[in-house]
Amino acid sequence: MSHGDERDYRSEPGPRTEDPYSTIGGTRQTRTRLPGDDNDGYGRRPVRNTRSLAMVVGVVVLLIAAIALANLGGGEGKGSGAGGGGKDSATAGAGPTAPTGTKPVQGKNGTIAAGFAHDEQGAQSAAANYAVALGSAEMFDKAQRDAILQAVYDPAVVTSLQADMAQAYSPQFLANVGLNEDGSTPGGMTFVSRTVPVGTKVTAQGENSATVEVWCTGLVGMAGEGSTKPVTGTWFTITQQLKWIENDWKIESSAQTEGPTPVNGDNRASSADDIAGAVDGYGGFTYAR
Repeated sequence: MSHGDERDYRSEPGPRTEDPYSTIGGTRQTRTRLPGDDNDGYGRRPVRNTRSLAMVVGVVVLLIAAIALANLGGGEGKGSGAGGGGKDSATAGAGPTAPTGTKPVQGKNGTIAAGFAHDEQGAQSAAANYAVALGSAEMFDKAQRDAILQAVYDPAVVTSLQADMAQAYSPQFLANVGLNEDGSTPGGMTFVSRTVPVGTKVTAQGENSATVEVWCTGLVGMAGEGSTKPVTGTWFTITQQLKWIENDWKIESSAQTEGPTPVNGDNRASSADDIAGAVDGYGGFTYAR
């Protein structure tokens, strides 16, 4: 719109619908009430209704009570409106970004969470934590990788999987990501490999089996001055076939696909020192529904 097209607000106003600032059911007129003035400017006296004050007080009391009940409920290990698992856990979909359901697990298998609930929520929690472990920098070290595979996979497939992984993490592959051939990090550098679950979804559920998809974002690369493999972000989905073995969920098999990938934002890339400091300074989480 050019300046010549703008409405001259000093002229006589037209119908209210022509005013770009008009609102349905109101006008642009402003009334000012001075202290001590009981009239509203139109000769009418305001109606004082004590019931409105009582209603406001009542709403505040109800809100306080609701917050108190919510805090007490959190201590019982159940989220509001969500059951401990099974079919009832579907109600957690109403707030997928909020922690719901059973408490996070307390057990550990090495550095990996263990002792997940034998239900749908437990399967989701296991899949999320296993995705983090399998996407960690520790996977690039043979001894630590073998320990991770033993902790999260079905014992029946661990031996063959360790052999397959040894071939996959070949000296050439390690060199391609900027590591030394033995998987160690070059001096003055910080190797970054992190997987961060964004959400989980159960696509199949049986009494002792579950298929869980974990939507993830990840960081991988080498942080340091002169690095030719800068840290970059990725988006991918891991599908895990889980089996209930020895009172815990274990992976029978897994697969990974690209995306869903959002549009990149306008954030300015941080320096290598900032990235290295963040990796060293910010720890990870135990994920649970």
